[in-house]
Amino acid sequence: MHIRFLRSINDIDSALWNGLCQTNYPFIRHEFFYALEHSNSTTRSTGWQPYHAVVEQQDKVLAIMPLFLKEHSYGEYVFDWAWADAYHRYGRDYYPKFLNAVPFTPAQGPRWLIDETVDEAACLSFLIKAIEQEAIRIEASSFHCLFPNHHQANLLNNSPYLKRIGCQYHWLNQGYKDFDDFLSHFSSRKRKNVKKERQKVVEQEIALVTKRGHEISQQEWQDFYVFYHLTYFKRSGREGYLTDAFFPLIARLMSESIMMVQARKRGELVAAALYFEDATTLYGRYWGCKEEYDQLHFEACYYQGIDYAIAGQLERFDPGAQGEHKIQRGFTPVFTCSYHWLASQEFQQAIAQFLHRETQQIQLYQHAACERLPFKQVD
Repeated sequence: MHIRFLRSINDIDSALWNGLCQTNYPFIRHEFFYALEHSNSTTRSTGWQPYHAVVEQQDKVLAIMPLFLKEHSYGEYVFDWAWADAYHRYGRDYYPKFLNAVPFTPAQGPRWLIDETVDEAACLSFLIKAIEQEAIRIEASSFHCLFPNHHQANLLNNSPYLKRIGCQYHWLNQGYKDFDDFLSHFSSRKRKNVKKERQKVVEQEIALVTKRGHEISQQEWQDFYVFYHLTYFKRSGREGYLTDAFFPLIARLMSESIMMVQARKRGELVAAALYFEDATTLYGRYWGCKEEYDQLHFEACYYQGIDYAIAGQLERFDPGAQGEHKIQRGFTPVFTCSYHWLASQEFQQAIAQFLHRETQQIQLYQHAACERLPFKQVD
């Protein structure tokens, strides 16, 4: 086996890449990384230099790991700014670093693709050793794998990598027949609160429409891009990570994986929420609005997603990172994980101690958060 590193998604045929996909998880497909790169959202100039790792044997592609050489920690949702600061205080460079993740997408899923005829553990071991050697060669500080699915996380549990846990809030389908059936499992007070929130949207004469990718017009994509940036700017004072070219490009390449909830007032599009989906899971990804309307964010980004997931008999709805307000709306606190290797043994040991303490706090938090779920208590 040997490895090569690709500085562009163009350096590998989409059929070769997608031929290793054993899932329809949308964020691991060649098309998704192509849209990011060709919209100039992930380039060297944005601090997301593609560096995808490809394992080959006798001209056959055995494995692919999406990889980026990072010059900052924006758009990752596993926050290591304190680690970077510690490096700086000791006169060391934390950047560049290697990152195995889906840019701007804190959604659990496969983080590498391996031919099903190959010993996955052995191939993964070769792959990450080669990445470590490349990191040392180019003087990158570290390698990080963010939000792997349970299967791949279990493989990394057998490695010497440092495990970091986090907490997100996911809606889990318990075989609900419809939204009212879902709400019937809430305590009375919490159920009334949700109904009031949904009614306030109706009272503002806002109509919500669900459209699949191929049904969304070019003008609607342009409007959505404006909403997306306005909302990012309000929240963080900076523009969103994605350029105006990304949305129409991903719509053309992956329309079957896309769903948009549009909010219209007197026929005018005033807000929208963009979702992706696969066979089991709905992913709430991007939201934007022209102006604020009472409870509209909850309706478009959560309740409409739950409605859609129930109708499609999806197992899970992942509405995105952060947001404790999701708990009282029936989203269960679940653990996520990431894995970390630092070339410096000194920093590896120091961060291991930090993670030991942090893990205890996250576990306590998740347990306490579960007690705040709105569901009726069952003896």
